Amino acid sequence: MQRTILIHGLISGAIIILGIIATIVFSAPHTLWLGYLIMLVGLSSILLAVKSHRDKALGGVIKFWPALLVGLGVALVAGIAYVLIWEVYLALTDYSYMEQYVAATLAQKKAAGLSGAEYAKLASDLEAMKRSYANPLLRMPMTFAEIFPVGVLVALVSAALVRNPKFLPAKA
Repeated sequence: MQRTILIHGLISGAIIILGIIATIVFSAPHTLWLGYLIMLVGLSSILLAVKSHRDKALGGVIKFWPALLVGLGVALVAGIAYVLIWEVYLALTDYSYMEQYVAATLAQKKAAGLSGAEYAKLASDLEAMKRSYANPLLRMPMTFAEIFPVGVLVALVSAALVRNPKFLPAKA
């Protein structure tokens, strides 16, 4: 079970972070929905891990709680991999991500007509966020919190589906 969790978790984390980094590198418009869509695609390995564990280790039958534990294990490994790979990316880019994010956000809001006190407040809030993000003890849990709740949701759905042996039955 641990091998299944580790393999699927690492694959999931790698898919997610590579997808998100690709949107950054290729300057694709990185919207919130795109980030979560990439996470859902990567976290689909939870379903595969639970099914694999059910079919290979348990003879095609699994109860909800063991299935959920496998799914949560994959989500945990994927979250840790996501954080570690993001930290490597940040280090390789001299931690310039937040600087670029703040500059792009301010430019976008200015182009949309935001000015005066509202613009100054936004700039102040973004600078405070940038200072907080520079602290790895705040940044790393924040990064983990981006992905883990999505993994919990996928694990719950996967456990509910895969506990039914007729759902994606094992091939004989």
